[in-house]
Amino acid sequence: MSPSFLVLFRQRLSRRFSVAGGSLPVGFRAALKLSAVLVAVLLIEVPVGAQSVSRYKPKIRTITTFVRLDRALYRAQIADALRVLHTAKDEFTGAGYEVETLRITTQPFSVITRGLSESQAINFFRDLDKLAQQQGFTPAIGPAMIRDGDDPGQAELLAQIIASTQTINGFVVVADDSGLHLNGIREAARVIKYLEEHTDKGEGNFRFAAAAFPPSNAPFYPVSSTTGQGRSFAIGLESAGIVNQAFSSAVGDLQTAGEQLTNMLGVEAKQVEEMSRRIEKLTSWTYAGIDLTPVPLKDVSIGGAFETLLDGPIGSSGSLSVAYAITSAVRRIPVKQTGYSGLMLPVLEDTVLARRWEAGRINRDALLSYSAVCSAGLDAIPLPGDVSEREIVSIISDVASLAVKWHKPLSARLLPAPGRRVGEMTDFSSQYLVNIRIR
Repeated sequence: MSPSFLVLFRQRLSRRFSVAGGSLPVGFRAALKLSAVLVAVLLIEVPVGAQSVSRYKPKIRTITTFVRLDRALYRAQIADALRVLHTAKDEFTGAGYEVETLRITTQPFSVITRGLSESQAINFFRDLDKLAQQQGFTPAIGPAMIRDGDDPGQAELLAQIIASTQTINGFVVVADDSGLHLNGIREAARVIKYLEEHTDKGEGNFRFAAAAFPPSNAPFYPVSSTTGQGRSFAIGLESAGIVNQAFSSAVGDLQTAGEQLTNMLGVEAKQVEEMSRRIEKLTSWTYAGIDLTPVPLKDVSIGGAFETLLDGPIGSSGSLSVAYAITSAVRRIPVKQTGYSGLMLPVLEDTVLARRWEAGRINRDALLSYSAVCSAGLDAIPLPGDVSEREIVSIISDVASLAVKWHKPLSARLLPAPGRRVGEMTDFSSQYLVNIRIR
């Protein structure tokens, strides 16, 4: 409400009484004057932004820099990347954004380890891991087995690196323009079983994925790498809350909901992009874009937004249409986009999705069907600890086959729970994961 609104309100009241042949009663005029004073006081006390409908402000889930690492110079390169990350963080926090993580992604790790023995490579990444913990950033070291004919030993080495560190992320490529990577699929399954057995509660698998058509310069993990010269950065938003807000007034109306999401997320994306362009000038590092995937985190739920528009539980008829509406709305936003920029449904990172999975409302087949129109894949999927390597191969093969059919990036991040059987609760300790009963 504004003073001009009050003037207009009083004028209309006066006209209405005049038409009725009377004037404003004395007591009413006094009350109206008092209300004007009270509202004026409130306008002084309440910030301008609070005078309109409150707007959900997304968090910056990650600022990710991309570095072409040189073993001889890596500490100086990391220091340079951290300078950029902290400059960017200061800019965003100064504008009222909460920045959750700072990340540094490298070229494929096999390039970094060329000429090293297995033990030397593991020691190098242990040192990088220690530096990451000391300096407060999260590293990703790109893919193993980029081509299906690559040495399977690279996947085994990646498994050992992840298992012997606390922060490092990586992935295995399982499909690209050449088709399915059958060797890569088998090796990815072996990595998953290795990490289940060799990391606390199997949580090393949270930092690993099997990836088809992996996008370059993706700020979200674990499918992140760069093929360029580095010295660039990208932004990832935690914006599931905006989807909830956009859909809350458009229940069942896909067109209106999509338009509102494009407009509302677009406002935030353009502001983030403007700030990123300023950071680009301040640091001389290239802005690579924003991944506009509306990433959730537990109660900030993309599953909840999904169900608001659907007006029913996810898995009901119409779920595929909602997945398409979200992805289409995101991709219409006119900013520089990078990474997946679509819809992802990370089951154990989202409270609503986790409960629907536990109840059997959604399953792997449902998520794969939604993946035909978005980038969901199979993300943060709980599995029993006794799942066989052969079963994991079949699951990854389904994801990779769909990606080849539609020529699109999809991934599988599977989380077998060691020692837990169907019907038992998972007991992951990660702050990012919801524990549920395994189906």
